[in-house]
Amino acid sequence: MAVITGTGSYAPSRVMTNDEFAAYLDTSDIWIRERTGIRERRIAAPEEATSDLAVSAAGKALDAAGLSASEIDGILLATATPDLLFPSTACLVQARLGADNAFAFDLNAVCSGFVYAMSVAKSMIESKAARRLLVIGSEVMSRTLDWSDRGTCILFGDGAGAVVVEASTTAVRGLETFRLRADGRYWEMIHVPAGGSRRSGTEVAPYIRMKGGETFKMAVRSLQESVMEVLSASGISPGEIDLLVPHQANIRIIDALASRLGLPSDKVVVNIEHYGNTSAASVPVALDEAVRAGRVKEGSRILLTAFGAGVTWGSGLLTWEAETQKRSRA
Repeated sequence: MAVITGTGSYAPSRVMTNDEFAAYLDTSDIWIRERTGIRERRIAAPEEATSDLAVSAAGKALDAAGLSASEIDGILLATATPDLLFPSTACLVQARLGADNAFAFDLNAVCSGFVYAMSVAKSMIESKAARRLLVIGSEVMSRTLDWSDRGTCILFGDGAGAVVVEASTTAVRGLETFRLRADGRYWEMIHVPAGGSRRSGTEVAPYIRMKGGETFKMAVRSLQESVMEVLSASGISPGEIDLLVPHQANIRIIDALASRLGLPSDKVVVNIEHYGNTSAASVPVALDEAVRAGRVKEGSRILLTAFGAGVTWGSGLLTWEAETQKRSRA
């Protein structure tokens, strides 16, 4: 059985408030908050890259798990904003951490990346391809923004979250059911039109382009279907969920999903107010904050869910077995 044994997160020190946008765009703090739920976001310093954020979050997760980097078998890094086209940012993180015994690779499902990576980690642990994995979601989304585009620049922020996933011989549940989906027919809904082999940055600006209205509708519908598919496969009802940890894209998407599932606000983790949309980092950052705030208890049934560019989406159910994990490592 695969279980989470440690969590960690990191956010850059620079806080950018809505008022800063109001100084040069046709917008206001109230306008942004009412439509998105965002008050502020973190912005990486000029010298900070995705690997820097990832290393900080990973270090905290390793500390929480009581492990050294050398004890990790592999690093799975979910990101859409790598330091370089190649090598993988995961390899840069591996070197910085001193995880000398770990394989390392990047995974790009954009905002769904961490949920995708957790599903891969679960499969690798259960197939005995690895015993201890570091799963990270890290993004510097601010480098992909057109700061004159009110429809996108107000939405995103930078950050990183990480978890340690280990094999346990005593856990009863741990990481349970995951379901991943994608529909590439809608790739233009959210995309960056340059920077890859199709177009160079000299032809068109390498900034996010998004069809907001269409994205909102598809996200709510897809997330609900994904969550219900996982719950059905697990044999539980929405009311049995102790904590929903959704991708922090827009407060209206989160509220609509919670309403359709019949979940009260105290069962939903929301931190978009302070971070904005940090893409693949949003779910692990929210999970880490919930763990450190004491909202996650022994036996808690936790549902992770995310929707992102591609388009991609997915959900995963896990049961928190912290005490079991401590005993299994003792």
